[in-house]
Amino acid sequence: MTRLLLVEDDSELRGMLAEALTDEGYVVDQAPDGQRGLHLGLTRPYDVMVIDRLLPALDGLDLVVRLRSRAVVARALLLTALGTVQDRIAGLDAGADDYLTKPFDLDELSARIRALCRRTSESTEVLRLGPGQLDLSVRDVVLPDGTRIALSAREFELLRVLAARPHTVHSRSELRSRVFDEAAAASLVDTYVYYLRRKLGRSVIRTVHGLGYRLGTL
Repeated sequence: MTRLLLVEDDSELRGMLAEALTDEGYVVDQAPDGQRGLHLGLTRPYDVMVIDRLLPALDGLDLVVRLRSRAVVARALLLTALGTVQDRIAGLDAGADDYLTKPFDLDELSARIRALCRRTSESTEVLRLGPGQLDLSVRDVVLPDGTRIALSAREFELLRVLAARPHTVHSRSELRSRVFDEAAAASLVDTYVYYLRRKLGRSVIRTVHGLGYRLGTL
């Protein structure tokens, strides 16, 4: 399901938007200020973040900048009453993907969110690992704090196979054939699971007893 983060200090508007977006099938988390939005954005995976420009505690622009500096790649849509060209440029330069001026039509907001979701689904540069990500372009894992950890070729490929289908349990024989080769011993899969857990933490790969492995989280 598509997950949205809604950061808006106007409680009436926030509630109305959350209800409307939930009715459209999104899973919506709400934050009344920038600090709460920052915490949610860093600890939970989202497809799109809808962020008010003028927020208490932490401004919307600063919020986007901080999230981008910590390798959060969810699409960001800024809502604002500031509609000048310079304001829009500032929002886009901060790392936002789109900009919508208040007052806005709810149908237009929905259409813009759908467009951002399509852009997210079409992106193949990263795969999610809970609050972190696997950067396919350089074969690094990006931790939630922005730290990068390099993987060997086989570590990367094993994690990529698991992250591409995060809810699927993969048998050892399947992983052996996809990551190694048929001649390899099945125990080689266990060895590389151990290597990844040693680098990234035990929770990154879950053991499903009697069946195999599935993706966990950082």
